[in-house]
Amino acid sequence: MTRWLSVLLLGALWATTVSPAATPGEVAVGGTLREATITGLNGPPKKLSQFRGKPLIINVWASWCGPCRQEMASLDRLAWLDVGREFNIIGISTDDYPERAKAWLRDSNATISQFIDRQLQMENMLGASKLPLTVLVGADGRVLQKVYGAREWDSAENVRLIREMFRAPGHAARPGR
Repeated sequence: MTRWLSVLLLGALWATTVSPAATPGEVAVGGTLREATITGLNGPPKKLSQFRGKPLIINVWASWCGPCRQEMASLDRLAWLDVGREFNIIGISTDDYPERAKAWLRDSNATISQFIDRQLQMENMLGASKLPLTVLVGADGRVLQKVYGAREWDSAENVRLIREMFRAPGHAARPGR
């Protein structure tokens, strides 16, 4: 009963942050992300399918976006918590110029894997009509939730809500990292 109450609470708290599909080719909540190759900013390129089998948090940001820059540190801290082993966290920059994104990453000491969007592919697929956008994706590639606006992702409340979302029936996290 408590788990269901937490999941309902999670939905109520984040309900105002979810918008209907508004970008070309957007995958709505409940839909499965399509395959895409993303270009690495601080590592090699990867296919989205390489993240399957484990829940994924995708943060969409830009170097010029103040709220994006503000929340990045909390995502890094979340990744270093014990709970961070339960899922992957990646960032996707929507910057037009990769060197600007790379410069900001160097200055911020970001440690999570970062990628850059090419030709609005991920921006459109994820529905990044405004930034920052954080997308919670189940181990099976299904979009579970979209959160617009900056959050303190490593706060006790958000950690609890993330865990509940990934463990909700039908969205179970798979072991391993």
